[in-house]
Amino acid sequence: MQFLIADSFTDSLGRLTGDEQKQVKTTAFDLQLNPANPGHHFHKLDRARDKNFWSVRVGSDIRLIVHRNDSSLLLCYVDHHDKAYDWAERRKLEAHPRTGAAQLIEIRETVKEVVVPVYVADSATQTTGTPKPAVTEHLFRGVSDDELLSYGVPPEWLPDVKQATEDSLLSLADHLPAEAAEALLELATGGKPRVPAPATTNPFDHPDAQRRFRVMGNLAELQQALAYPWEKWAVFLHPEQQQWVVRDYNGPARVAGSAGTGKTIVALHRAAHLARQHPEARVLLTTFTDTLAKALKFKLNRLLTSEPRLAERIDVHSLPAIGQRLHKTMVGPVQLASREDIRAVMEAAANAVAGHKFSNHFLLTEWEHVVDAWQLDSWEAYRDVARLGRKTRLSEAQRKVLWAIFEHARAGLRDQGLLTASALFTHLATALNSKDTSIFDFAVVDEAQDLAVYHLRFLVALAGGEGRVRPNALFFAGDLGQRIFQQPFSWKSLGVDVRGRSRTLRVNYRTSHQIRSHADRLLGPAVMDVDGNREDRSDTVSVFNGPLPRIQVLNDVEEEIAAVGHWIAECTSAGLAPQEMGVFVRSEAQLERAVAVLQRAGLPFQILDEQVAIEQECVSICTMHLAKGLEFRAVAVMACDDEVIPLQERIETVGDDGDLQEVYDTERQLLYVACTRARDHLLVTGTAPASEFLDDLGCREFPVKAY
Repeated sequence: MQFLIADSFTDSLGRLTGDEQKQVKTTAFDLQLNPANPGHHFHKLDRARDKNFWSVRVGSDIRLIVHRNDSSLLLCYVDHHDKAYDWAERRKLEAHPRTGAAQLIEIRETVKEVVVPVYVADSATQTTGTPKPAVTEHLFRGVSDDELLSYGVPPEWLPDVKQATEDSLLSLADHLPAEAAEALLELATGGKPRVPAPATTNPFDHPDAQRRFRVMGNLAELQQALAYPWEKWAVFLHPEQQQWVVRDYNGPARVAGSAGTGKTIVALHRAAHLARQHPEARVLLTTFTDTLAKALKFKLNRLLTSEPRLAERIDVHSLPAIGQRLHKTMVGPVQLASREDIRAVMEAAANAVAGHKFSNHFLLTEWEHVVDAWQLDSWEAYRDVARLGRKTRLSEAQRKVLWAIFEHARAGLRDQGLLTASALFTHLATALNSKDTSIFDFAVVDEAQDLAVYHLRFLVALAGGEGRVRPNALFFAGDLGQRIFQQPFSWKSLGVDVRGRSRTLRVNYRTSHQIRSHADRLLGPAVMDVDGNREDRSDTVSVFNGPLPRIQVLNDVEEEIAAVGHWIAECTSAGLAPQEMGVFVRSEAQLERAVAVLQRAGLPFQILDEQVAIEQECVSICTMHLAKGLEFRAVAVMACDDEVIPLQERIETVGDDGDLQEVYDTERQLLYVACTRARDHLLVTGTAPASEFLDDLGCREFPVKAY
């Protein structure tokens, strides 16, 4: 007998208390070991439409809903008695008549109202209270029943689909199997859904079913499945993603997309695919920080639980870590200069050259983004460099003075035996270019929008060298709208041309339609890189609905702390666990405001840094920069005050209007990153006068009362 678990089971398990989850897991293990044991207290559900639904007693009030027949036992759902029974009475398990995929279908007659009040509202509605006129155009009137069935729409839901409008589609999608909902969203936004996979003999073997149901081969697999959230999109790819994972590329390739579209998951599967296709190859899976690399390692291990030998051939390291390791082996040990070392050397160099008016901040950023980044080693190289990403114009005479300062700085580092990260990777690239053999056959890079010049130069050398990059050797995943660490530069100038091999993902699996659409207002409909590659975000769709994000401006810090505490209490009352919530601030200077919220709420919390992992039963607090790569069901973004975001300290160091625009862009993108860490619930707060960015997010609440 097959033993399976459904995503609906693990989702419902995560909403129970810790003690209740332990009881459920014990029962699940017992069921797998001996499903026929009479001690399991199976109870027939008389009112269930599907006669194969049974309940299993788990303690006094918890009931586990299972689907049992002669060939399989499926864990479907778990909750308190009445809620569990209600769930089972409104569903049935069937193989779709056209696709053959197993589906847990919500029974149409049990749904009281399909078209629920729509959350989306424009700014006029928010201020005047006048409702947006209803859109009556039926989106799928011209689509045949046969075509809709081929996308996995259950037959009994065809009439509702034919009546769907722009306003009702997301509400309807909540009631449909995922493959049907995503196909309808694709059609509604002008796309063409993928060709459905052929039917399989076993309904659970169909690719669509494998996104919802997992076969548990032994206790170890079940234990791991129950130890983590389902994250089904982290295990099974949407077909739109799959094609970019398995494709062969004759040069560097890049997958893009806004937050939540699954870029990291594509990167993980791409690394696994390359390792499977090339049994003797070594694959480097990398990103730009140790924290993100640890997260990649964790997800890869979960993905390859049943393929440990495959995982052994995929090396997961941050770029700084792998760079230092390879430099030590190929070039020699090195002492890296810290930012403080570089600042001290630059100040000394500035004092050594008389008669200039360049600020220390300008000198430091010119060094970091131009001289050191491109490893310029002569006056001629600096005189002729294009200085992409630097807006302040410099005459040749000014550059001459600057070069004198930078030569002093270079000598100061050399005298102390210090090497910058850029110099380290440049030396390493030179060493790699001189070798006939490759250390890694393939490199897959996540969060590629924040790569530095020297990172890309190293990766090109790893892949064969400029003009000699091997097919499939470089694969990048990233979002230009989430660039928060590096200034833009030309990839093409370093031999990485992704034109014709770049794809933007459109389906957002992580963030509700309401949160995504409001966060997107911070960035605009499209972003473009220095080489002219455009990432269009206007046709991105989210696959689920949720409440509008709340944006509140409070009179003072005390009111803000009270308001955020009240919101946290609401989330807790709604069943969210502490580890499902995060609180973010712009920088360390505002951390004490977040701490005060959790102290007053009486909830356990932890302050994250680059080394701290998320703990169970703790609310996470961190800066917006460290929020990169994290996900929570509920997020509060606090202290969005005027002069905090955009940060006044950055604005005051700007040289001209061009540089000011770069500051505003990256600060907007930083707030976007923070907001899109939320799946279902988002609160953004500040004190008056608040950040100008809150007007772009919309939905600001006035007046605000103290709690």
